[in-house]
Amino acid sequence: MTGTLTQAARLAHTHVQAQAEAHALTLDPGLGPGLPLAHGVGSRHDLPLSPFYAYAGAFAALLISFLALGLLWSSSRFHGDLSGRPLPAALQRVADAPATRTALRLLGAVAALVLLLHLLLGPDDPDRNPAPGALYVLLWVGLVPASLLLGPVWRLLNPLRAAHSLHPPRNPRPLPAAVGIRPAALGLLLFTWLELVAPDNTSSITLLTALAVHTGVQLIGAARHGDRWFAHADPFEVYSSLLARLSPLGRRADGRLVLRSPFHGLDATPQTPGLVATVCVLLGSTAYDGLSDNPRWITTLQTSPLGPVPTATLGLLAAVALVAACYGLCAGALRLMNRTLTTPLTSFAHSLLPIALGYLVAHYFSLFVTEGPRTVMMAGGTDNALAPAPFLGPGGLATLQVAAIVTGHVLGVVAAHDRSVRLFPPDRAVAGQLPLFALMIAYTLGGIGLLIA
Repeated sequence: MTGTLTQAARLAHTHVQAQAEAHALTLDPGLGPGLPLAHGVGSRHDLPLSPFYAYAGAFAALLISFLALGLLWSSSRFHGDLSGRPLPAALQRVADAPATRTALRLLGAVAALVLLLHLLLGPDDPDRNPAPGALYVLLWVGLVPASLLLGPVWRLLNPLRAAHSLHPPRNPRPLPAAVGIRPAALGLLLFTWLELVAPDNTSSITLLTALAVHTGVQLIGAARHGDRWFAHADPFEVYSSLLARLSPLGRRADGRLVLRSPFHGLDATPQTPGLVATVCVLLGSTAYDGLSDNPRWITTLQTSPLGPVPTATLGLLAAVALVAACYGLCAGALRLMNRTLTTPLTSFAHSLLPIALGYLVAHYFSLFVTEGPRTVMMAGGTDNALAPAPFLGPGGLATLQVAAIVTGHVLGVVAAHDRSVRLFPPDRAVAGQLPLFALMIAYTLGGIGLLIA
């Protein structure tokens, strides 16, 4: 990210204690060690980017797109899971073949076993053990490009599905419809807490404990409700499935594998309970990730009478709550403008997914291209592997980050507009989007502010 990237990106987002102590002492030598760093990718507040041009460009992009859509887009053009160009039948047969699915599940199971062996037998040092990087970088960050390119890949690789298939329940109980994906939203919140807040979160004991709890909850739930439990409660599977809504590769309602505009996949996002909570966790946790690198926030953690971990926990929860509150106010305004809109929260929640994707790209790109190869080298036996130098300079990276955030919001405006002209009367379709447009501006300015403040 900046010149501090090489020093700080040693397993970014993993709170390596030695880095935290060094950074804490750098800020104030009298405070002593013990403060966990929430964001290790490097400082963003010194990026060579003019705040005025960043804010002005973002606002102009949103305003122009909003006005253009209002003038030129008067009827819904997205058709959800009814659209798409079918792929060749031979490719469909290979993709759906039992042998293909078995091979992918075995691949996921082998990867999980290798991860477990590294945690059990490897050194308790993230500079020599690839397990923390495999979890925080290859899995958490790597699922973003994998799901965008290939669809909901974790559903096929999930080793817990493979373990469950060995002894599925004979009479699984139906999962109540009201549950939706709320369990996954809670799981994502707990994982982001582990990644961004928890002390010693690269230690083998911490990771083994977290994986044991996750495995136990998922397998017990699947034993009660069957394999449908994973689609509702596994945080990584839900995370991958939501990102896959923006993939050009998808399935129609008839199950046919197709190439489609990502907007059609986005439009087909199920309005299931917990969708808003899940997206708000993704947005809020990424926002807190940006805040946690701010020197003023680090000073707050150091001086808080509650201690750094409780204060950071409250900060993470507050970031998620703020994102949710802003969206809730927007949904309330939409309901007031159209009394026939009975589900304002879920009707437009899909438009937040491109925004979440933009934040993920902005915050994790440099982490993935530096720590990803380093983790792979360590897994291949290279001891004390060094992360490769980033191939983008500070200026290029700053431009990429702002462009990712702005692009995500513009795509969100497009998705919201198409849904609006479908749900609102023609004479109120544009005016009805004003609360959403105001929300998009607030999210955009806040996201950019976290990058350059």
